[in-house]
Amino acid sequence: MSTVILSENSSVAIPPEILKKLGLAPGDALTVEVINGELVVRPVVKVSVKEAPVAGKSVKEVISRKNLETGIQFIKGIGPKLAALLEKRGIRTVEDAFYILPLRYEDRRQLVPIASLSPGGSAVFFGTVVFADATTTKGGRRVFEAQLRDDSGTIVCKWFHANAVWMKRTWKVGRVGVFSGEVSQFGYQREVHHPDVEWLPEGGDISSLLASDPANFGRIVPVYPLTEGIHQKTMRRVMREVVDVFLSNIEGVIPAALWPVEFPHLRQALGQIHLPPPEADLDALNHGATPAHQALAFDEFFFWELGLALKKQGVLKEEGVAFRVTHRYTKELVRLLPFELTTAQRRVLAEIKADMMAPHPMHRLVQGDVGSGKTLVALMAALIAVENGYQVAIMAPTEILAEQHWHTIHRWCSQMGLDVILLTASLKGKAKKNALEQAANGSAQIIIGTHAVIQEKVEFANLGLGVIDEQHRFGVLQRGVMKKKGANPDILVMTATPIPRTLAMTLFGDLELSVIDEMPPGRLPIETRIFFESRRLKLYDMIRDQVRLGRQVYIIYPLVEESEKTDLKAASQMAEHLQVDIFPELRVGLLHGRLSPVEKEAVMTSFTNREFDILVSTTVIEVGIDVPNASVMIIEHAERFGLSQLHQLRGRVGRGREKSYCILMTSGKLSEDGEKRLRVMESTGDGFRIAEADLEIRGPGDFLGTRQAGMPDFRVANILRDGSLLEKARQAAFDLLENDQELNNPLHAPLRDELLRRWGKRLELAAIG
Repeated sequence: MSTVILSENSSVAIPPEILKKLGLAPGDALTVEVINGELVVRPVVKVSVKEAPVAGKSVKEVISRKNLETGIQFIKGIGPKLAALLEKRGIRTVEDAFYILPLRYEDRRQLVPIASLSPGGSAVFFGTVVFADATTTKGGRRVFEAQLRDDSGTIVCKWFHANAVWMKRTWKVGRVGVFSGEVSQFGYQREVHHPDVEWLPEGGDISSLLASDPANFGRIVPVYPLTEGIHQKTMRRVMREVVDVFLSNIEGVIPAALWPVEFPHLRQALGQIHLPPPEADLDALNHGATPAHQALAFDEFFFWELGLALKKQGVLKEEGVAFRVTHRYTKELVRLLPFELTTAQRRVLAEIKADMMAPHPMHRLVQGDVGSGKTLVALMAALIAVENGYQVAIMAPTEILAEQHWHTIHRWCSQMGLDVILLTASLKGKAKKNALEQAANGSAQIIIGTHAVIQEKVEFANLGLGVIDEQHRFGVLQRGVMKKKGANPDILVMTATPIPRTLAMTLFGDLELSVIDEMPPGRLPIETRIFFESRRLKLYDMIRDQVRLGRQVYIIYPLVEESEKTDLKAASQMAEHLQVDIFPELRVGLLHGRLSPVEKEAVMTSFTNREFDILVSTTVIEVGIDVPNASVMIIEHAERFGLSQLHQLRGRVGRGREKSYCILMTSGKLSEDGEKRLRVMESTGDGFRIAEADLEIRGPGDFLGTRQAGMPDFRVANILRDGSLLEKARQAAFDLLENDQELNNPLHAPLRDELLRRWGKRLELAAIG
């Protein structure tokens, strides 16, 4: 039992289990505080000097790190209930609190007279309640309304869904306060809905409020993201305490020579973001464009890029397979092909060959627009590995794409006597057992599949090359798992979704980059048009004309079956409607994700063999499908699809020698972003321009689809807003490693520790140093 003396005449005994929970031992120093009637016991943070000389750290650095790791529950004024609420917001430690940045800022430096309040902006004003009661609008809606007055005029405040009894008790006529909120105009009346309020004590004046509450008035005030149960005022009080007590513990560890001179030190930057100085630029604060915001973004980018740079260097030091190019199979494939490779394909192949012949593992990303011939490049690389007696694993994101790859690659390889097998999650029983055996005993040279190819039970006899297609649907971790399936195999990553430069640097900074920037000869540009519902009959005439010319048509719907919750047309019902009511003279097929792989394959084979004139489908045909005779792509409810998806779908046509069309059908009920997407599609066929526009419209998280896509969880940095900083940070990171390749310089020990703390696990950097 430890006893804490509270005063001369009182003490409290603390049971051993509570001490253990606090991470304390008898004899440790404690502070005790009563908050809201609860006794709160906290350890006094202390660090022995013996701990200091860790990896060249000073005593000050060790103490600072310990202090920043202090649990939020040990901060003055925070009881267990508030600590639990803050944890929901992701704030467990003092350091977490520093990096919960304000969503926006309010200018409370001056109180605006009510007569000067302008609609469309936020303002802070002073007033007296002259009326407050529940009222009913003309439409029968109940609202609580209050009228406020100062010497210059009056304004109305409104609350919807408020508890009228409680509101009337609070908003008493004659009560005086300071209010803040957004001013709106309805007819001739200005209104503020759900304003924040700070009431003056009875008999108090405005100057006493400003003096007694400097965290909330008389300055630019941060507005933080909240969780239920926490108010802005509470959050500001917590943050003020954190900044006042712990800001001196923030240590920037990036060397001064690499830190941009125009940015404040990390410590100053965090101080200015949470407590903006009186002269701060409100607009720059609200756009995250102050030097303080940029300093934090640079700091985050620097450590991420440093991690990627070290990862890249690690690859160069690993021992891999130095393949010999014998041309035994590659020349044979070139002879079998009915067309010539493009200059871009040859250039990228030369880059891949050079990588594969090197003694360390290849880590290369190949970007190419839809239809640029990436699969053929991947097959050429695969044949180099096979020539050397190694196996190849090719991983695709969907079963239909894996099957498409299998058909294309199997068709060529079978003519050369090579075994190519398909391994997907839907493979069952004896077929699965045989496939696993062929991979394990080496009788299958090329194994194609979904993520099933990297599952634990899948073993390879001698994996030399892993090809990952449509990379941003897989994360960095899948790349790592693929590597562990062999003795440091070469890794080739392919994507048909062009990735803007800033995003490529963030996600794939540890990979070499190749771009296939040329389409096969004879490809005609696809004409893209937006059609509204009023032109549907014209569209049907166009379909009939194309079929008469011997062409085939895709019609894409967003759903498989109709739902009561939506008015979207669905593939199953529309296929029947088109066949029976619109095109009884034509042959209509149906393809969707609920079909088994065998059924899907049967439908696609029929379409390829021209047994259907029209293929009605969901987005299962988004990637990989290749039917040169299909010349029209119709996308229903086109406004519901992302730009990248629209571009991929459009890429299913335009593969033959004939003119092709993409029709974007829309009901006309377009959001601003929906219209932007369709206009971009109409104006360009360039995948890189489309990707840039998509990134701007959707932001990086949505652009990639899922968080597992490998996008780092930046707390401050935004790759759209801070793209130029990313380049600067990347350059600084690579400059540092030029002089200290493994961060072995004792002066860089804090840098190395910080890197491992932030990204070590995510980037698998445990071996550094």
